Amino acid sequence: MSKEKNITRPPFREALAAWRKFLGAHDSEPAELWIFAENLCFEPSRAIPDSLRVGFQTRFTPPADDALEIAYDHFAETDARMVFYRLGASARGSVCILLCDPWFEERGERDGFKRHDKWGISFYSGNTGEIEEITDLSRWLRRVKRNYAFRDFDFAMSLAMIDEIKIHGRPLQPYERFAETMINRLRRVLGHPS
Repeated sequence: MSKEKNITRPPFREALAAWRKFLGAHDSEPAELWIFAENLCFEPSRAIPDSLRVGFQTRFTPPADDALEIAYDHFAETDARMVFYRLGASARGSVCILLCDPWFEERGERDGFKRHDKWGISFYSGNTGEIEEITDLSRWLRRVKRNYAFRDFDFAMSLAMIDEIKIHGRPLQPYERFAETMINRLRRVLGHPS
């Protein structure tokens, strides 16, 4: 739970306008490209041995147009701090990701976060450097999928959860995901696609 109990989340458009104003004040790219957990791509670094570099892709798992607003609305229902986080720049603009977790409550200006405590939201201007967009399927398939160091953006919403919210009106519980997977497999085995 956040320390700030009396938070009032602004409407999505107001929070997004404040984020854009913040980006403009930090000389960041004016255009935004919003990504989600499935869009992140971790690869071994060529420059630094035993480390990873972060890239992104939207070609293989593209976010829906309304995914950001759905994620915001879902996160806004929690008491956990929300973070508008800029990963870096690309040819398509500032690469941004929406995060949410109580872990961010302790992060402040010394960590690079601008806090809006009445909203329970923080902004992070991120790196000034470029973040690579991965467009090669073989690189995407060879990405590192686990056993990497913890990062801020591990608190991103997944596109799978966005789909669950759109289909079921809420994220599914683990047993519901398992049951849905098993039913779909049975349908394929039995020859009933629907």
